[in-house]
Amino acid sequence: MGRETTEQVVLEQRLRAAIEKLNPGLSPLAINLALDELTKDRSTLSPVRANQEVNKLLKDGIRVSARRGDDDEESIETVRVIDWNEPGNNDFFLASQFWISGDYGKKRADLIGFVNGIPLVFIELKASHKALVNAYNFNLSDYRTTIPQVFWYNSVIILSNGCQSKIGSMTAGWEHFGEWKKINDEGEEGIVSLETMIRGVCEPSRLLDMVENFAIYSEAKGGLQKLIAKNHQFLGVNNAIAAVEKIKANQGKLGVFWHTQGAAKSYSMVFFSQKVLRRLPGNWTFLIVTDRDDLDGQIYRNFALTGAVIEEESRVRAQSAEHLKQLLNAEDHRYLFTLIQKFRTESGARYPKLSDRSDIIVITDEAHRSQYDVFALNMRNALPNAAFIGFTGTPLMAGEERTKQVFGDYISIYNFKQSIDDGNTVPLYYENRIPELQLTTPNLTEGMADIIESADLDEDQQAKLEREFAREYHLITREDRLEKIAEDLVAHYMGRGVLARARLGLVLS
Repeated sequence: MGRETTEQVVLEQRLRAAIEKLNPGLSPLAINLALDELTKDRSTLSPVRANQEVNKLLKDGIRVSARRGDDDEESIETVRVIDWNEPGNNDFFLASQFWISGDYGKKRADLIGFVNGIPLVFIELKASHKALVNAYNFNLSDYRTTIPQVFWYNSVIILSNGCQSKIGSMTAGWEHFGEWKKINDEGEEGIVSLETMIRGVCEPSRLLDMVENFAIYSEAKGGLQKLIAKNHQFLGVNNAIAAVEKIKANQGKLGVFWHTQGAAKSYSMVFFSQKVLRRLPGNWTFLIVTDRDDLDGQIYRNFALTGAVIEEESRVRAQSAEHLKQLLNAEDHRYLFTLIQKFRTESGARYPKLSDRSDIIVITDEAHRSQYDVFALNMRNALPNAAFIGFTGTPLMAGEERTKQVFGDYISIYNFKQSIDDGNTVPLYYENRIPELQLTTPNLTEGMADIIESADLDEDQQAKLEREFAREYHLITREDRLEKIAEDLVAHYMGRGVLARARLGLVLS
């Protein structure tokens, strides 16, 4: 393997050969500096901080100061480590039973996948009769403590017992490891197998796509977390990218991205926008539009915590209708956030055109709401050449055709049942417990007729009375009925608590 000691986790001979191939004419000094920077000791950092640092070097290249020739002046060179555009230009290598030494012992990893000598894939295998969770609880947890240096470089971790296979990041808890059921298309029948996992994630072009475009770091309450895309996000976002690549043909209608609630829609927005910025040429600006202030703040925070947005909130989140106009008139923003209500004008006034740019992508959250009224018209008057993509967590029922007219057809569907099956959404159970309405007074109709007739109402008053009491509202909101509903709710939830405590007592006893 060319290693001097088992503490080394980078195959430096392969890495050097790859750097020389991808950077023709680079001086030996520059190559050595790049190698030193990539493989230096990062034990003073937490493993995830080290991983974030390495990930940036892999994606953006390693900047070194060196001369290309003896007579050349010293200059800054950016050394490429991986060819992201042509997978075949890279060296893919799989090592089995790979020994690694750490400060607290020596461990043997089942499989490690290297790209240009860098250990990007870590695979832990268990026997088919062993519970897969044991691979996480006993093996992976031990490895992360004993040999942390291999995780400085890691992109994905795969756990499998042959029957079950799950994928996650180096910081993910067991509950955030997910299955990979589909390889090429959302329409495929989902199959849980090690083969599906390997073909769907580790095929060279897909693996490089995962490493480059589907890993983000978020500053969570418990510290920095690394997040990698789940299967539905990987397929859905790539469908959205394909729509942007055809932006002229589809006339800026990029489609509807329907991923049910609980499917991490806002992170899909981050994956989508970051890949557009990285892979597609253009001076792109993303305008993220919502219709609720709390939702607007939540999405901004997700973008900020993942490092996608580095500007101050007051500079990119519209504070007023006038502030929004100022932001859209400028061309130095990658991301802008606003409520659609801020596209308002004085009554009867036409909203002014603010930009002719065709490289603005409007991302609307909950696309079935607020996209057909005067605010939406104002937004299109302001940005006549912008492209639109609609994200929604609920299916488009009554307004489906209208939504398609605005955004185009569905480009990705991940529904409620799929999310439940994947463990991303908690199952929802429905019990019809509405108290029945029954007529208990005999001859009510005749009695009501006598009362109305004796009241001496004119035609308009009688018509109003009929309209009012033809509705069920007065019946279903009677005080005695509401009391019965409240009693039922209290009894139901109190009963669940008693049952839960009883079950817990049985377990403990």
